[in-house]
Amino acid sequence: MNDKKTLMVNVIGATLLSCASVAQSANWLMLQGTEPEGESERARVWGFIQAQYQYDDSDPSYVPNTAGGYIPPKLIGPNLDSQSGFNVNRARIGVRGTGFPLDSKVNYFLLAEFGNHGITAPVGYNAALTDASITLNHIPGARVRVGMFKYPGAEEGLQAIHVFDYINFTSVTNQMLLERFPQSTDTNVAPGSTPEANMAQYSRSVGAFRDVGVQVFDTFKVDNWEHSYAIMMGNGNGLNYGDNDDNKDLYLYWSSELVFGGKGGRREGLKLFAWHQDGKRTNAYDKTQEQDRTRSGFGAKYLKKPFRVSAEYMKGKGMIFQGQHRPKDIYNDKEADGGYVEGGWYIPNSNWEIDLRYDTYTRGENHATSKAGDESRADTITVGTQYHFNKKTRVNIEVASRDYESDTPAVNTQQKDVANRYAIQLTHIF
Repeated sequence: MNDKKTLMVNVIGATLLSCASVAQSANWLMLQGTEPEGESERARVWGFIQAQYQYDDSDPSYVPNTAGGYIPPKLIGPNLDSQSGFNVNRARIGVRGTGFPLDSKVNYFLLAEFGNHGITAPVGYNAALTDASITLNHIPGARVRVGMFKYPGAEEGLQAIHVFDYINFTSVTNQMLLERFPQSTDTNVAPGSTPEANMAQYSRSVGAFRDVGVQVFDTFKVDNWEHSYAIMMGNGNGLNYGDNDDNKDLYLYWSSELVFGGKGGRREGLKLFAWHQDGKRTNAYDKTQEQDRTRSGFGAKYLKKPFRVSAEYMKGKGMIFQGQHRPKDIYNDKEADGGYVEGGWYIPNSNWEIDLRYDTYTRGENHATSKAGDESRADTITVGTQYHFNKKTRVNIEVASRDYESDTPAVNTQQKDVANRYAIQLTHIF
């Protein structure tokens, strides 16, 4: 374990201990999978819109016939053909409720995406169904959720995106957890000499931290603590309704939360959690080959205004993403790990919030393609602020300072000029 990784694990461990000693946490399993028995509506329409502008000031330092050029981290997604742009990145509308008065123990959750991002852009900007599930609450201690929904896992993926305190995901979440699915017609492309050289070579939607399957879960209250578990079996095929092979993914999750008060996605408390995923992927370019894919992590999230702090460590093996321009290279047995520590301060007697996050990601740790190996590292410090117009409308402004490097000279030439990214986003929930 290198010094930077050791420091990251120690910092996260210290964060867990310090949080535990004092006692934004939310129970996403219950918030997304259930409805208040006997209180919810038969059909409640809801949704949110996020509109943003982002600018990346990375310098490609491109010289013809060298390894430099425009690569995905220097371009704005999902199109990856510009270093700046306005975008309606999310526009989701859904309906949820119960079968009341027929049966208040049955509830459903339906959500569709109309925005422009990794779900819709690869398939031609068509609206896409992201969630369609039914939950049966008849068995004490074992609720059953069936359909397409967020699998239990890392906090950045499991939480509701409209209450996420940042505009962009951490590198470890974006690269190691947000799964991409190649098709046999997807090809690798070289770094481009202009921003217009499109790097978006995956033609399928991202997995969006979702799967189709069945989940058994529940929450148990002991004094002021909530203990939750989830066990899920899924296709391991993202937002596709069907499966592409006979393999199934196993998801395991546990959390224990000391609840201070409040409700919903911004309930105050301390949450400790751990999770694990295991599955296989059939090679889109050679259907006779399969690749193992495992992911696991642990972390803590604490909120008691005016302060918030959270931390998480994650690791994975197999199917390690190599870049949006390199779909053929994702079928690998490489290892990766990373994590983040972040915090926020809600300025008293104001609508302002200050946010600070450090995240780190290392991939290719166990493969040496040259004498130096092919390990790549990404470190990011994000400074942001939020202004809350009201409980459902806010604006985020953030600056991300990024430091990328690789042991492979050609890759390092591409990554060394990755620099700052500026972003502003307006969110409204309805």
